[in-house]
Amino acid sequence: MACNHTQEGYKSFNDYPVPSDPINEMEYSPKETSFSVWAPTAEEVELMLFDSGSEGSAYQSITLARQENGCWTGKADGDLKGKFYDFNVKIDNKWRGESPGLFAKAVGVNGQRAAILDMKSTDPAGWSSDVKPSLTKPSDLVVYEMHMRDISVDSTSGIKHRGKYLAMTEHGTHNVEGEATGIDHIKELGVNAVQLMPVFDFGSIDETNLHANKYNWGYDPVNYNVPEGSYSTDPSKPEVRIREFKQMVQSFHKSGLRVIMDVVYNHTFSIKGSNYDMTVPGYFFRNKKTGKPANGSGCGNETASERAMVRKFMVESVSYWAQEYHIDGFRFDLMGIHDIETMREIRKALDEIDPTIVMYGEGWAAEAPQLPEKKLAMKANISQIPGVGVFSDELRDALRGPFSNDHKGAFLAGISGEEESVKFGIVGGIDFPGIKYDSVNYSKHPWALQPSQMISYVSCHDDMCLADRLRTEMPTASPNQIMELDKLAQTAVFTSQGIPFIYAGEELFRTKQNVHNSFNSPDGINAINWEFKHEYADLYSYYRGLILMRKLHPAFRMGDASLIRKHLHFMKTAYPCLVAFTLSDHANNDEAQDIIVALNGAKSDARITIDEGWWHVIAHWGIIDPYGNKKTAGGVVTVPAQSALILYR
Repeated sequence: MACNHTQEGYKSFNDYPVPSDPINEMEYSPKETSFSVWAPTAEEVELMLFDSGSEGSAYQSITLARQENGCWTGKADGDLKGKFYDFNVKIDNKWRGESPGLFAKAVGVNGQRAAILDMKSTDPAGWSSDVKPSLTKPSDLVVYEMHMRDISVDSTSGIKHRGKYLAMTEHGTHNVEGEATGIDHIKELGVNAVQLMPVFDFGSIDETNLHANKYNWGYDPVNYNVPEGSYSTDPSKPEVRIREFKQMVQSFHKSGLRVIMDVVYNHTFSIKGSNYDMTVPGYFFRNKKTGKPANGSGCGNETASERAMVRKFMVESVSYWAQEYHIDGFRFDLMGIHDIETMREIRKALDEIDPTIVMYGEGWAAEAPQLPEKKLAMKANISQIPGVGVFSDELRDALRGPFSNDHKGAFLAGISGEEESVKFGIVGGIDFPGIKYDSVNYSKHPWALQPSQMISYVSCHDDMCLADRLRTEMPTASPNQIMELDKLAQTAVFTSQGIPFIYAGEELFRTKQNVHNSFNSPDGINAINWEFKHEYADLYSYYRGLILMRKLHPAFRMGDASLIRKHLHFMKTAYPCLVAFTLSDHANNDEAQDIIVALNGAKSDARITIDEGWWHVIAHWGIIDPYGNKKTAGGVVTVPAQSALILYR
């Protein structure tokens, strides 16, 4: 791709020099602070120092020196801790304006200026001895997706720091009935990982006016390597957001919960005025052949991960969060925009830090990206990226209906034709004999090398939450019917060999009042009502039972494709909307000799024939007992309409 800026004779972006050293734009010491910014096409670069993170003019300006690696460097004497800085780059004889640089690690309010501080001073007490919960293999994970405001902002939460990082450090919080809320609830539910919706510095919330009660999911990155200020108790103080974020991670870890971070490297809040375009014009973004910005993200721009410095930025950014903030996993938004090689490099870097750090993402894009599909981290190519997973829209839409039509049902609505897609999800998207792949809804071939490459889910922040979706596609169904279908949906998720994933509040029959895309809806739409925990105690108990069942029975989380092919067998059935399978021969060292799972989406009862003898009942008639205290005789057994049956012996 041609470049307009040829100050150093660069003919294309590929000619830009890339430093071999790690990106480090500010290095503080009490005697002096060193600065560096990558701006290979610049004619001059000025560093400006400020007393305030948002107000006033620079009290000092320092001209930086060009280096052969494309960076500009300089030093400022004295103890500058607590001061702020910006870079200003001159290109084509024009100063482009102040920016905190590409890789700011601390910022003032709204991320307009970078901050000078000693990162060690932001560590909470005990941070150096923080221990992440153990993880034997990714298939042991149960992921709980949560938004910082949703989980705690409602008054029914009983939480003091509502909508803040510190909300997840509060223990003993409860609703008016005395039932656990917040982090105690998450731990009680039984999941072992939380996935935080965007918590890097994003642009849609004015951190100077938090009383305005503005809401956003946060998929609009400004500074990728700094926590979002609106979730801190004081966004104007750079060290506060960092320390409180670390306190939150520390609290999750102490509660046995791993922390997965939702990262959005595929686009920025905007191109014009962004730190990246102001510093190195055009480099970080792809263009269409017309010269207009590409829009694979559907948000106005698309980053160019295949370019050497963008790739380096992504690898080092993810590594930084893993090391500085002890993050245990990363979910990549619209991962299909990124190239395969970049994702491999990120996986390699994380393996060197801690191979138990998980990586997964959305294996698609909003629009076709400006790279050939064979080079992109799309779902169909995920077998080329071992150790990286993707969400399975096959299972999701087979169960509840297509993303494109809220009113159209599928398996849960008793509509036949999705049985093979459900089976695809049950085995974790791997190559499995007997599945009719030409009948699978979206993928006509298996794409996972291992089942942990599939994220098994039926709802997330995108689209309606599960209860709203079921009510919309089945408007005549009674509340009890909707609840039973909700149970059936999650039974399919938790008996899948993929990594099970649930959206926070689904266990409480959460509603977002039928809002399809609540990214900027108010708290009244998005907040979790903790009174629902009492009102829908039966549903909560079922979710909790499913999670415990999966923990007690390793057969549901084999984590190995060859073991699944050996131990999992689909049963032949004579009923539409019925998927039944066995897990046999002490699969994955399960104490159970055999487990039977039958999922009946039809509106009438079905029957299956099983071996004679006594079987322990885990789930039947919408009731779950993970320990299987009750028994039933073998032979012909009933699978109730729109319900699940789980037995073991």
